[in-house]
Amino acid sequence: MTIVTRHHWTESPAVPYAAPLVIFMLLTGVTSEIKVENSALPWFQSAPEHWVYPLQCVIVGAVLLFFRKHYQLAPWRGLGLAAMLAVVGIAVWVLPASLYHDGQPVPWRGFLGVVPRTDGFDPNVFPSHSAAWWTTVALRFFRMVVIVPFVEELFWRGFLMRQVQAGDRDFRTVPFGQHSWRAFWIVTLAVTAVHQPHDYLGAFVWGSLVYWLAVRTRSLGACVFMHAVGNLALGLYVMQTRQWGFW
Repeated sequence: MTIVTRHHWTESPAVPYAAPLVIFMLLTGVTSEIKVENSALPWFQSAPEHWVYPLQCVIVGAVLLFFRKHYQLAPWRGLGLAAMLAVVGIAVWVLPASLYHDGQPVPWRGFLGVVPRTDGFDPNVFPSHSAAWWTTVALRFFRMVVIVPFVEELFWRGFLMRQVQAGDRDFRTVPFGQHSWRAFWIVTLAVTAVHQPHDYLGAFVWGSLVYWLAVRTRSLGACVFMHAVGNLALGLYVMQTRQWGFW
């Protein structure tokens, strides 16, 4: 007689890698659902991202800490290469917007990112350089540089890249950084698809570079570091150019 042991879904090895991203995306979706397009309203109604995003960081950060023992980021190597690729990837991401000139929008250019990027997370809902302004900017950078790199790299490279190759096996049996073209296309196209159409080109190039870094270094930590450096560079670019649509 064969005894089949059933495990609760929470015992799945995929949960620590997938749960942070799922929760993160659900909370991001809340912003668009509760936002009221009326600048005359208080900021917490017209720009709820300024309180939803910090709350998102607290909740998702707690989930990451809860599952921290499941993550294997070491060996920490290739960080110089990661930083270089981060700068290249972000440069490619923002370049198309610099080619935009005022005029009649052309649909196909949107998919290349040749569009104005002025609408987005704008800290100027608060008086410039006030305590509230600096607080929302600091929290926005924390979300970009700390939370997002862990959430995305744990799922895309730490889990999905290996799951695609594992098939019916435990994804952890696949060494991190093992290459397959099937994994490259599935992961990179998925990374691209979760972004706005304006970001498709940049996201595809970015996803390709991070995939290559994963294969080259076999270090999940290097991928997280690349994402953190890239997001920091993007945040500084946004603050300088006021192209709020990039973050």
